[in-house]
Amino acid sequence: MTPDELKYVKSHEWARLEEDNIVVVGISDHAQESLGDLVFVELPEIEQEVGAGEECAVVESVKAASDVYSPVDGEVIEVNSILLDQPELVNSNPYGEGWLFKVKVESSSALDHLLTAEEYKSSWEED
Repeated sequence: MTPDELKYVKSHEWARLEEDNIVVVGISDHAQESLGDLVFVELPEIEQEVGAGEECAVVESVKAASDVYSPVDGEVIEVNSILLDQPELVNSNPYGEGWLFKVKVESSSALDHLLTAEEYKSSWEED
């Protein structure tokens, strides 16, 4: 499942633009499936400045730990702290309750460089 309304990066993060230039970020269904059952999530700090492609969070499964990269430049304004106690939400609902953090961006064009669902699927189906 790769929702068409979201934007993606090859490192398996998704981004959804909301009102007031807020971007919600999570990891894709493909990524959580590859990792297996998540047991730990480390989230960025509120007010942390992040750059596109910059490591800012970690998800850890029974198989491996994996860095999470910000798909956009901006300031972290909210984190999904429920995941600290329930990391499995990323597995069960990666595009809903399993979101990781929100970033305030300068403008809605911040997502223009990201991949469409089709481009994203092509990027990992080729591997």
